[in-house]
Amino acid sequence: MGTGLIGTSVALAVSGRGVTVFLSDRDPAAARTAAALGAGLARAPGEPVDLAVIAVPPSQVGAVLTDAQERGVARAYTDVASVKAGPERAALRRAPDPARYIGGHPLAGRERSGPLAARAELFRDRNWVLTPSRLTSDEAFERALELVALCGAHPVVMHSRDHDAAVAVTSHVPHLMASLMAARLGEGPAGLARVAGQGLRDATRIAAGDSRLWGDILQANAPAVAGVLKDLHADLSRLVPALDALARGGAAERDLGMRTLVDLLERGISGLAGIPAAGHGRTADAASPERHGVLVRVAERPGELARLIAAVTDLGGSAEDAAAGLSGGGPGLTVRFAAPAGTAGRLVTALAADGWDAVREDDGGRPAREGREGRKDTRIPTA
Repeated sequence: MGTGLIGTSVALAVSGRGVTVFLSDRDPAAARTAAALGAGLARAPGEPVDLAVIAVPPSQVGAVLTDAQERGVARAYTDVASVKAGPERAALRRAPDPARYIGGHPLAGRERSGPLAARAELFRDRNWVLTPSRLTSDEAFERALELVALCGAHPVVMHSRDHDAAVAVTSHVPHLMASLMAARLGEGPAGLARVAGQGLRDATRIAAGDSRLWGDILQANAPAVAGVLKDLHADLSRLVPALDALARGGAAERDLGMRTLVDLLERGISGLAGIPAAGHGRTADAASPERHGVLVRVAERPGELARLIAAVTDLGGSAEDAAAGLSGGGPGLTVRFAAPAGTAGRLVTALAADGWDAVREDDGGRPAREGREGRKDTRIPTA
């Protein structure tokens, strides 16, 4: 119900798994476009379906849910809005059968909108938050879990208020910041476009999102967003005087300004440490990645480290967070890669088969190798 980016992507994902999908949208052209993409059938079902997925802005979820339940469209209902407390309150207050509803939010998206932007793989290996209310039935919960599995995502269960507080920090305020920064581009100095690099594109990419949809989202989560902005305002109130001091102050003022600036930068580095990098798959919870270390000894020959990084990448690993150090008690470098818990062992095996001296790191940060009898050997053999 709603065939924009998210709704059509859900439909493409589950129809690709053999599920019959019926599509509806207040704009018939959108539903027919989604159907032409292979997302389903642009017509009403002849009988109640197993699950209705409400893919509309947060402010409309309550009304669409109420209408759908009054018409008996489905046996269970969920939504995909990025704000959860408001739709949950509307369901409890207005829906004929709130037990059949469970809130949902797939943590995936694109800066483009509409059915033509949809992708069947959009949710693969992404977290999908489910926010059951105190009345949500087991059947509705199970249907939502089945949907998440069909889309290749990982379920994360949260309270609706906790979800909204979290996404204010991780999604809603970042979108505002990107928009504010992008707005400066239209008022910047001459020649700005000639010096725009990837950093600017990364920081402003999401500002291209649908302004009306984002207005609805920010309105629905206004209290949490305002709280985060107040904290940012406090940081900016320290940062601006620090930069003024660095520009015009005396020695003591410049020293204080630099300490303030470095402190804010280091807080940013520390904050990023708990967030998994993109493409690293499932996380143990909303903030902590399940990742194991893989240690590889490399000879200090020109090009050898580049060859290792290429090998790791070819095997499906990532070198984005790799770190190199001197090998303890031996020549060469030891390079540490972080790999998803389920693939660390396979990466070690594949690297070893290619001739690399690779072992898996144990929980204490030491190299660990399983022996033939299952014993751990804490030595890294010399190359």
